[in-house]
Amino acid sequence: MTALLLVAHGTRDPAGAVATETLAAQVRAARPGSAVAVAYADVRGPTPADALASLPGPCVAVPMFLAAGYHARVDVPAQLQATGREDVVLADPLGPDPLLVAAAAQRLVAAGARPGDAVVLAVAGSSDPVAHADTATAARRLGRLLGGPVTVATIGAGGPRVGEAVTMLRVEGARRVAVASWLLAPGLFQQRLDGCGADVVAAPLAGHLALCEVVLARAGVAVRGRLAA
Repeated sequence: MTALLLVAHGTRDPAGAVATETLAAQVRAARPGSAVAVAYADVRGPTPADALASLPGPCVAVPMFLAAGYHARVDVPAQLQATGREDVVLADPLGPDPLLVAAAAQRLVAAGARPGDAVVLAVAGSSDPVAHADTATAARRLGRLLGGPVTVATIGAGGPRVGEAVTMLRVEGARRVAVASWLLAPGLFQQRLDGCGADVVAAPLAGHLALCEVVLARAGVAVRGRLAA
């Protein structure tokens, strides 16, 4: 059976690594007998090369990113290519998959969002135009689910920042503002949302079963594509 390598960004927060390992355990349970390993593109190890050194082929690598930015389109492919492994196929990133957007909506409601709240989608941020397009798609899909407009704001790079977006919405007359987290796991970025001034801040997607479903779907498409080729 094809092995799976989950390639996450990486965080210094131990809770982020725990979330990624928990997802890997869910994938193992869904694919009995299949080897599943975790690697990180940055910040912490193991690197994709380290993980692949002990992972049998054939293998499919799934980039654990919600937008097809630099890491998903350039960094991770380059790291995999540098290993010289020809039995590794790269899947598409998770992206603004409808299942994940629905999960973000569920997290928001669970955190206490109410009908009529102004909504901000908090994203990590990127200078990559493809990532911007993915984020815009996620916001449109979330807005359709919630029945109202969704403002995109960034936690790291780019703008407007989440706190600025919350302030802007209040100036425009919003009585309550809810922030949906478009992040995969706990870490510094999620912690920054706590002080953004919103009435409601949702948890990241970590632990939601939709993540496992989307990972398996991306892996399946990649394997079928390789077999067809």
